[in-house]
Amino acid sequence: MDDYDIRLLRAVQSDSDRTVQQLADLIGLSATPTARRLKRLADAGIIRKHVALLDPEALDLQATLFITVRTSHHDAEWLTRFAEGVKRMPEVIEFYRLSGDIDYLIKLCLPDVKAYDAVYKKLIAIAPLSDVSASFAMEAIKNTTELPV
Repeated sequence: MDDYDIRLLRAVQSDSDRTVQQLADLIGLSATPTARRLKRLADAGIIRKHVALLDPEALDLQATLFITVRTSHHDAEWLTRFAEGVKRMPEVIEFYRLSGDIDYLIKLCLPDVKAYDAVYKKLIAIAPLSDVSASFAMEAIKNTTELPV
């Protein structure tokens, strides 16, 4: 990747709704090489997809919660069951398997903290868990989808 690719990636991360010509003007190339670069970056899997970022508050999803999960089960069958079950939950917007004392971290977007009880019941029904703890975000100080390229 060269400087043009990096500038192009930064530009599409901040606003992928721009036309190829607008992107070309931003990075200092003409439209045709810019379009070729976009295709190459997409074909290489660097640009995975183009999405619309929605405003959670406008959709009445004002509570962001982080759930930490500990388990005493670490076999492949349990992991598959748990992972597939959590991935099917629409409230889950991020889901990670971690190293250290916490086994899993789950990020939720909900209408309010009260709605967590229903999610909790779904979560504990998926697979046996040792400990489930939730914290809610009081303020989003930084929240971005842009990677540091």
